[in-house]
Amino acid sequence: MVATASRSDIEPENAPQKIIIIEPEQIEQQLAISSNSSNVLSNMLPAYTPSRDKMNGSGETLRGRTPLIMIDGVPQSNPLRPTGREVHTIDYSMVDHIEVINGASASNGIGGTGGVINIITKSPEPGTLNQHFGIQATTPTSQLKSETMSYKTDYGVNGREGPWEYLLAGSFESQGLALDGWNNPVGADNTQGDLMSSRAYNILAKLGYWIDDNQKLQLSVNHYKIKGRMDYIGIAGDREAGIPTTSERGDPEGLAPHNEVWTSALKYENSNLADTGIKLDAMVFNQRFEGLFGADNSKTFQDPSIAPVGQLYDQSRATADKWGTKLSLTKDDLFDGRLKLTAGFDTLMDKGKQDLYLTGRTYVPESKYTSYAPFVMAEFKLLDNLMLSAGYRYEMGQLDVTSYRTLAAYNNAAVQGGKLKFNEGLFSGGLVYKPLDNLTFFGSFSQGFDMPDVGRALRSINSEGQSIENFQALKPILTDNYEVGMRYRNDRFDMDLSLYQSNSKYGNRVVPVNGQFQLARQKTRIQGLEAGLGVQINDKHHARIGYSYMRGKYDSDDDGSLDAKLGALNVAPNRIVASWSAKWTDKFSSFLQVNYAFSQKFEEKDSNFNGYALVDLALNYKLPKGTVSLSASNLLNKKYITYYSQSALVEPLRYFAGRGRTVTLGYSVNF
Repeated sequence: MVATASRSDIEPENAPQKIIIIEPEQIEQQLAISSNSSNVLSNMLPAYTPSRDKMNGSGETLRGRTPLIMIDGVPQSNPLRPTGREVHTIDYSMVDHIEVINGASASNGIGGTGGVINIITKSPEPGTLNQHFGIQATTPTSQLKSETMSYKTDYGVNGREGPWEYLLAGSFESQGLALDGWNNPVGADNTQGDLMSSRAYNILAKLGYWIDDNQKLQLSVNHYKIKGRMDYIGIAGDREAGIPTTSERGDPEGLAPHNEVWTSALKYENSNLADTGIKLDAMVFNQRFEGLFGADNSKTFQDPSIAPVGQLYDQSRATADKWGTKLSLTKDDLFDGRLKLTAGFDTLMDKGKQDLYLTGRTYVPESKYTSYAPFVMAEFKLLDNLMLSAGYRYEMGQLDVTSYRTLAAYNNAAVQGGKLKFNEGLFSGGLVYKPLDNLTFFGSFSQGFDMPDVGRALRSINSEGQSIENFQALKPILTDNYEVGMRYRNDRFDMDLSLYQSNSKYGNRVVPVNGQFQLARQKTRIQGLEAGLGVQINDKHHARIGYSYMRGKYDSDDDGSLDAKLGALNVAPNRIVASWSAKWTDKFSSFLQVNYAFSQKFEEKDSNFNGYALVDLALNYKLPKGTVSLSASNLLNKKYITYYSQSALVEPLRYFAGRGRTVTLGYSVNF
């Protein structure tokens, strides 16, 4: 496989930085254990933050920074107003494989200071009519009740007929009440949104037409929605006593939190443009996102002109509408096959806002980011075993913000709208050296470009006379990433090791303030190590272990010195993820994984992390028609508080325990 997110279709073993391809079989193994997409990423990527198991994934980072998440190259991340909902924009039963570029990357424009996660959906297969059906039922082992049961089903049909190819797939999931290791209900997050006690559905459609052997036109549409049932209320825990937040039956205030996403794209591919050997890739895309948060009577929402202080409940809603184009031309046989050259041009128009849904007030004014970006990338063989790569992207961006007034909590301050322009040249370069066929050394420098959380910055202005054009908090984030490493592959072993450092002179540190996340624009540095070892024990058994270590520092007093440690909202814990896949017979197979997060001390009060280990097991048996699976998540019923609740946000109502042991029985068949 190649990483299309690199824009030059590079093979991971030839890349000057760490690229991971999460393959179809690995996704299936993870989905047999948990349908939560955050869990899939966290279990496969040791440098990804452990999942919160909630609808909101704020604080889930890759290598300590925000990744750009895409579906088939269409951005799902909302840099102007990140909601933490970006991971929950597709059901992974629709996914074929996932490309992960680790470390800052500007290959796809705005976003990606921590890397790029490109989710590649399933494609039509040979044959006029191919069908798939799957069904699952999940329950905690401590209680077997209707309210704790979860169900999921998916169906897909695809095929090829002459020059036409098609795919239509759908899924539906109903999640029940989750229980922790103490056999208590897990706390419901009615404000940020929860996965438990929710319903979700996904529809994916593709229609392709082969003009000839070299040219293909394809239209794709993906629609995903998840919505809470609103039948449980969170009961605050006691952090000092070690009592986690729980839930009880009730009717929360307001409307149910939800995510609703439309992703559509029209693609044209030509593998031999005008018989020149040039490959052309072109795409027009649109992504529409709406994220509704739950009702709250926080201090921020209060307005005495509407209701007495403390009695006003409201709900935050974020919307985004992206239109864009991507164009790239690649020629790979220049200079006797030594030079591969890619050039292209991208455009993006990202418009979004955030309002208070129940009262119709402006929370964040309408903002529009427009970008035009030409780029060029080259790979040149200096020697038969030495490859040089280089890239340059020129990002021409403009942020337009309308005039508005802040909320009463911020003094109803009038803010003058305006325009901010950003022109940034972004570089990348690397060397790949292969002294032996199986051994590779690499080193690289890459830059990422991102906007700060415009919404958080704009909504918290509390003094008159501010103008967008002079607001320094909206300066872009530039991240420099340095990485060196090695890879070794043979018939039995595959091993990799990477050392990296990423720097931002004017970074974007997330800080919890009175239960709300605020921004701190400070100099930051993150350093880390990643290592992996895979062993093909024999034809039937394969084992793998991955390790991630990282630490981050920031300049707390703006004196240029990195004097303080980054907290858990910004960096993941050091982790080991190990797995063992076994094919005992032609029909029976098993998958065992262990996920261990090391304990860690942070500078924030009461935020030290007590590590924990989780064990998962999945068994599969092939029937004459189809496959039946039985899996156990948290096999040993570990009693633990999640990483986010222990260390990222110290708050009694969000002192969430992790889920206890659950078992899933599933059946799937292709026909």
